[in-house]
Amino acid sequence: MPEYNTPGKLPPEILKDDVLRYSGALRPEVLIGPGLGEDAALIRWGEAPYLVAASDPVVGATHGAGRLLVHINANDVACKGGDPAWFVATLIVPAEEGLTRVRRLMEEIHATCRSLGIAVVGGHTELTDRYDHPVLVGTMLGPSRHDLRADKIREGDLVLVTKHVGLEGMSIIAHDRPDLLSFLNEAELNQVRSWQNDLSVLREARLLRDFARYLHDPTEGGLAGGLLEARHSCGLGLALDRPIPLSPLTARASEKIGFDPLHLISSGVLMAALPPEGAEEAMRRLSEEGIDASVIGRFTAPRECEEGPADAHEELWRILALT
Repeated sequence: MPEYNTPGKLPPEILKDDVLRYSGALRPEVLIGPGLGEDAALIRWGEAPYLVAASDPVVGATHGAGRLLVHINANDVACKGGDPAWFVATLIVPAEEGLTRVRRLMEEIHATCRSLGIAVVGGHTELTDRYDHPVLVGTMLGPSRHDLRADKIREGDLVLVTKHVGLEGMSIIAHDRPDLLSFLNEAELNQVRSWQNDLSVLREARLLRDFARYLHDPTEGGLAGGLLEARHSCGLGLALDRPIPLSPLTARASEKIGFDPLHLISSGVLMAALPPEGAEEAMRRLSEEGIDASVIGRFTAPRECEEGPADAHEELWRILALT
């Protein structure tokens, strides 16, 4: 099929062949999904008492951006104890990139949603001559039986994190700016690139949601930003008394390039506030599933001089702009 790059909404025949057929997983409760002339989805509601809704864009990645768009939104639903089920994708793509880019993004969204059991139920797709880079926004919905929130955190609760900090940011750098990682050998660079396959927190969230008071996916601003947000939301102090889990490859990169890995975007890392009496069982379940996890500190009484992170700046944008 010849390339199509006319600005505006895609014509019906192209929508049918190159967008609407990428509908993720089949879910029986979706009565009306994406279709020509359908303005919205119709979903039969289940028995769960809560609906979790989350919406996030992708602005810093190019390689695997469709996959990332699904994961960051699914992670946010999972952090509220929900099961991501229904996804809405808005793709505004530069006309010069044409249908090829749209198709690639939809293929990634479709494959990722199918792997997670999520149905693509709608969205919007168009080509534009007003932007130089794609504008990608996702909205994820899912049912939940849990009520996890920061104001439930109590003094003495433990801070647990899974995997290793900065893994999302490092994978973006490895794909989009490998020249900045020239000090890594080929095997090490491929290892960092493979971290893009570790950006989902659904497994660990499902294991922890019966124990945790609060779950958080530390995206922009990294783990430092996530800890700061949690501390301000619950009004407690924070004592970090254990080493932060950090890959040796990320540590080397932070020294060579010059950045703080605690402020590197970290989708794929799950932060949890757990009451001490549930921590041992939670760690056991994570270990049985092969998920690395560390308790790095605890919430304390409020204090005048706080030892935790002081700001939530993001390092990735400065790194990607380096020459």
